[in-house]
Amino acid sequence: MRAEAQAHVDKINDALALLRRFLDWDRALRRLDELNARVEDQALWNDPKAAQEVMRERRRLDEAITATRTIERDLADTVELIEMADAEGDTEMAEEGVANLAELASRADHDKVQALLSGEADANDTYIEINAGAGGTESQDWAGMLQRMYTRWAERRGMKVELVDQHSGEQAGIKSATLLIKGENAYGFAKTEGGVHRLVRISPYDSAARRHTSFASIWVYPVIDDNIEVEYNESDLRIDTYRASGAGGQHINTTDSAVRITHIPTGIVVQCQNQRSQHKNKAEAYNQLRARLYERELAIREAEANAENATKTDIGWGHQIRSYVLQPYQMVKDLRTGVVSTAPGDVLDGALDPFMAAALSQRVTGESVDVEDVD
Repeated sequence: MRAEAQAHVDKINDALALLRRFLDWDRALRRLDELNARVEDQALWNDPKAAQEVMRERRRLDEAITATRTIERDLADTVELIEMADAEGDTEMAEEGVANLAELASRADHDKVQALLSGEADANDTYIEINAGAGGTESQDWAGMLQRMYTRWAERRGMKVELVDQHSGEQAGIKSATLLIKGENAYGFAKTEGGVHRLVRISPYDSAARRHTSFASIWVYPVIDDNIEVEYNESDLRIDTYRASGAGGQHINTTDSAVRITHIPTGIVVQCQNQRSQHKNKAEAYNQLRARLYERELAIREAEANAENATKTDIGWGHQIRSYVLQPYQMVKDLRTGVVSTAPGDVLDGALDPFMAAALSQRVTGESVDVEDVD
């Protein structure tokens, strides 16, 4: 088989192997049979909530299994077509087969990513919290660039972005900000971004035009609905009100409308100042608190506390998950997966999907990659 066709076949087979491994194929088939049997049991429908959960799990499994089998069948048919065309010397048919393989490889990659987004909260909206590291204006400007990057990523996917909280830098950028991103699988994709992000560039704030390294951290946690119970004691909370520091008109800057809630046992702090009403800010802060406590439980259950709790580590050398180099060359390198882009301008404009897809795949395989950081 020609090299181009073989490259597509290899890519498709890699995607299929990951899908089967993720689904735990034999277990998934048995589980689907069990769910089909439960759906036929009339007693299930006496409990609407249980029925809804069963139908949701059944639909997810059925779609993933069907998609995998369809790709396998289409791959076998297309390979057979190309081999037949080569044997008969039909160049036009062979080229059509290769084009079909390229389309199938793209579909397999899409289905692989969609299957990986099946975690308990992956479909939910998400909060993205950005914190500047040490370094004053440099890091604050970098944090502002990251805020724009995630906003553009969400907009590219047709998601809505709301600014929940922001503390501006003295000269440029932000000290911290919290975005609320609303859209399908927002948390599932964004959860892979938690960690420290490093920027290397010629500083626009340095009159000597020297190269500077800046750090900022990202914390990602899902919005949770009323169906998910999160337990905490009101006595464990400290609630503070303060004067909002951001834009918002005369009222928001002259009254103590901003709210900060501290969960004392865990040290989790959430805050909101985007509404004029203290009551609304308090309600949103409670939503964030529930989300953070839930994310913490997910992190414990998934044994991924280090990645999910990136903002609890030092924001600096040795903790970064991705480096963005703008000078003296152009490169973005993910230090977990090895994914590289030589177009940092596109990445900073929201082209994050390849990095997210690779990180999602790595969570399934558990395979670590020996990646050297860039200078």
